[in-house]
Amino acid sequence: MAARSKARKRALDLLFESEQRGLPTLELLAERQSLGEHPVPEYAADLVRGVASNRERIDELISWNLVDWTLERMPAVDRNVLRIGVYELLWADGVPDGVAISEAVALVEDLSTDASPSFVNGVLARIKADKPTTALDRDPSVDAQPSLDPEDDPGDEPDDADESDDADGLDADADADFEARPEPHPNSSPRPRA
Repeated sequence: MAARSKARKRALDLLFESEQRGLPTLELLAERQSLGEHPVPEYAADLVRGVASNRERIDELISWNLVDWTLERMPAVDRNVLRIGVYELLWADGVPDGVAISEAVALVEDLSTDASPSFVNGVLARIKADKPTTALDRDPSVDAQPSLDPEDDPGDEPDDADESDDADGLDADADADFEARPEPHPNSSPRPRA
């Protein structure tokens, strides 16, 4: 196994442990580095720090690209592998996109469910496809945008004036909101239930 592949595995171990034990990620990293029992390669430490410092945006991007699935519902290994993969795709210098995706897929092949490799590949491929237009920092204006969730639609009550504006009964703003969300990636469908 190549040095960077080992470093990715070590970073995954630390992110997974942090999440499972409810410990702050950077404190756990510092503790592991000071103990020296199991060395933390520099690239692993860079990945852990990168994921920790960009976690909110990384989780947002992953969640946006899931279909009928939530970040919280997926296996912890898949979730943390996706975090590493997204960090490498968008923030890490010198890591080709294909390498970031294939390394993430290799990790879940070894450590997660049979359906995980295609799932992780699909989510990361979707994020890679959107990479040219992806903002790395969270856009606060997103909070001011109307929700795309039909249950959050405040216009559920009939309004006679709106119906007469459009012959087919569809509101132009609703069409724009619908088109704002890209089609789901075919490989990012949820795993079948066992």
